[in-house]
Amino acid sequence: MSVVNKSHIDILDNLNTAILLLGPKLTVSYINPSAEALLGASGSRVIGEPVSNIFNDDSLLNRLSDSTAYTKREAQISLPNGETITADCAVTPIANHDETPSLLIELQPLDRLLRISREEALIAAHQQSQTLIRGLAHEIKNPLGGLRGAAQLLAKELPEQSLQDYTSIIIAEADRLSNLVDRLLTPHTIGKYEAVNIHAVLERVKALVDAETAGDIVIERDYDPSIPEIKGDTERLIQAILNIVRNAMQALQLKPEQQHKTITLRSRTRRQFTIGTKTHRLVCKLDIIDNGPGIPHELSQTLFLPMVSGRADGTGLGLSISQSIIHHHHGLIECSSQPGKTVFTAYIPLQPHERDRGPREP
Repeated sequence: MSVVNKSHIDILDNLNTAILLLGPKLTVSYINPSAEALLGASGSRVIGEPVSNIFNDDSLLNRLSDSTAYTKREAQISLPNGETITADCAVTPIANHDETPSLLIELQPLDRLLRISREEALIAAHQQSQTLIRGLAHEIKNPLGGLRGAAQLLAKELPEQSLQDYTSIIIAEADRLSNLVDRLLTPHTIGKYEAVNIHAVLERVKALVDAETAGDIVIERDYDPSIPEIKGDTERLIQAILNIVRNAMQALQLKPEQQHKTITLRSRTRRQFTIGTKTHRLVCKLDIIDNGPGIPHELSQTLFLPMVSGRADGTGLGLSISQSIIHHHHGLIECSSQPGKTVFTAYIPLQPHERDRGPREP
């Protein structure tokens, strides 16, 4: 590694950009700490080894074999452990003093940036939808009261019972619409803010779903018992998780021919985790995983918007309400889906912000 002296190493070791230097036969002659963290490779184990021990990506390895300059934006790089990372990749040939060719590889990880961008978009869409809902609720509830009152007065004046049946329908439908609006507004109310055992919440949800499905769907548990209590509203959290689990349950029921139907409830912690633009010291990560048919691609970008549903009889409120509740707890819900595996992930900070004493105000 004659092209890199001690002062250069000190600089490279402190860069956020992942740096690798390849010597003859594409063996690793240097890897900085950022590259070790990004690629999950220890320098003491990979120095002197072929770079193919780090990259399990034929397209990238073929380009490295050419020993030519190469730049790829948002490259999908496969690792030996099966993971795929997204990074800007730049390869630069370097001539050593002894004219032995070397390759300098620079990797700028994008997964974290892409996730932050996606979360900011989710948060912005949620805030916009909540503003729209509040405005619509105000405009709908006022005339509903007048409509219902007028129907009641009209019913008293009608001489025939058959005619009064029509006014009863008007009153019933007005009440139904009023209840629908109330369900949209419900997450904005702030309940009791207390210490919550998140596993007690998951167990309550499991008991409710077991009772509804009568054992047709297996609920598997994968808990991290070391997770401390969080600050939040127990009933609201139960509602948020139950909505997601019921969504998974209904997706599984669309496939009556499927033999093994499972929903997995998993809890983990993440440290120094960013939600939107805020970094939290410790976050509770809840995964709700089902082995159903997956979510149609055309719905994937609008799942958490109100009135969006993949079922003909769905109201499209469950996931929107869940997102609103978790948002009040400074968290966020994300979803990834493919046929046979759909994962809804809720992130909830375990310590509230110093300025906050409870869930978010509406």
